[in-house]
Amino acid sequence: MNQKAKKQLINQINIYRSVLILLIICLFAAFLSKSFLNISNLFNVFKQVTVAGIIGCGMTFVILTGGIDLSVGSILGLSGVVASGVLASTGNTFLAVATALAIGTVCGTANGFFISHCGIPPFIATLGTMTLLRGCVLIYTKGSPIPVKSEVYKFIGKGSFIGVPVPVIILILLFLAAHYILTQTPFGRSIYAVGGNREAARLSGISVKRTEWTAYIMNGLLSGIAAVVLTARLGSAQSTSGQGIEMDAIAAVILGGTSLSGGTGFVLPTVVGAMIMGIIDNILTLMNVNPHATSIVKGSVVLIAVLVDKKVKDLSAKAE
Repeated sequence: MNQKAKKQLINQINIYRSVLILLIICLFAAFLSKSFLNISNLFNVFKQVTVAGIIGCGMTFVILTGGIDLSVGSILGLSGVVASGVLASTGNTFLAVATALAIGTVCGTANGFFISHCGIPPFIATLGTMTLLRGCVLIYTKGSPIPVKSEVYKFIGKGSFIGVPVPVIILILLFLAAHYILTQTPFGRSIYAVGGNREAARLSGISVKRTEWTAYIMNGLLSGIAAVVLTARLGSAQSTSGQGIEMDAIAAVILGGTSLSGGTGFVLPTVVGAMIMGIIDNILTLMNVNPHATSIVKGSVVLIAVLVDKKVKDLSAKAE
């Protein structure tokens, strides 16, 4: 096999590896538990992965630029509790949703500013905002849940349209929009250029700072949307909402074939990565495995995903 054919094969494997992993895990899940293939259980898995999927959608933009965002869980938590507080005091669903989206956007804007204009490394900047925002959540809620009583608001997380859960519809629409942005717009091409080679992107006339900043703003906005879906589905906003979800989102992005070093990847397979993480959660629950063991499994999945990503990059480099 010549070098060109070898590189094409590696690229194809990279594109479809998430689907292959999903099929393998589904086979194992069906073998381990007869309840897995029940329609009700599968719909439950779809609904459970929507929040991580929405977060993963935004995280894909950030990782494609070569960055990372550890604060998405805290952004989700703050957006959710404040939106629920607004809903409890005003009863206005539209105002509550707008509040969640506004808080998510503002937090994403702050992250983008610190990283793109202040030069703070993404890991450090978002680690700081993660801690800061989680503190804001605890102060706002005083550690107590905020109930959601509006049926209109709950419909966003629990309702269905022609038999399809509303959260799943939201997830599909967001991923289709993200796919269009990344593949059909100048901004999408700028994202790939910045992640591939920042200096080359700058010399070609691309505003690296603006592109990077916009990616974090979009990530914050999607975290706000995820907050609305989660609080509506649970019927309350918890002070612990979103804790650890950044790991699910990052794992979903990597499993979907997006490289942690940026510049290479796709947004649609990210939802497949989210499904993989959701099925792992589901099968462990069906098998009555200790909930604390889930963290061990998820951590292992992240490590394996990173190792696979590195191996694919090494093979691709050798093929060139």
